[in-house]
Amino acid sequence: MKHAIITLLIAAFALLANAADKGTNPKSDAHPQDGVWKPIAAVLGGAKLPKPALDAITLRVSGTNYEVTVEGEQHSDKGTRTLDTTTTPKRITIKSTEGANKGKTFLGIYEMKDANSMRVCYDLSGTEFPKEFKAPKGTQFYLVGYRRQANATPSVPERK
Repeated sequence: MKHAIITLLIAAFALLANAADKGTNPKSDAHPQDGVWKPIAAVLGGAKLPKPALDAITLRVSGTNYEVTVEGEQHSDKGTRTLDTTTTPKRITIKSTEGANKGKTFLGIYEMKDANSMRVCYDLSGTEFPKEFKAPKGTQFYLVGYRRQANATPSVPERK
């Protein structure tokens, strides 16, 4: 379950890196979604994740890369993301290149609520894009809300 959570966080991180939602972040740099994000609520297959699990997760976005770390885990999950802003809801494809999910692809949908919050729903099976922001029992869907962390610096090295 930790690996699934890490993957979902990565997806969210990647999503924030270059979200096409103009004007959602007051920063004027080239990657306005860069930053450090923490989950504030999450549901995996109908089960709400406990606060201690959420508190252990950190998502960092820098440029086109993401990194998800979980306190107590030796290795983080890193990778890239691709956004499709032509659909409603908007779609994200996460590809893990390092860590426990290396080689896996996760499909999801996302929505920027404002400059400092967003929600993402992932299909951890990697077979379909969710159609709505729900993670019902009996599915491998993961729905998570994130909040940007103030005064935190993303430190994800650029991939070549």
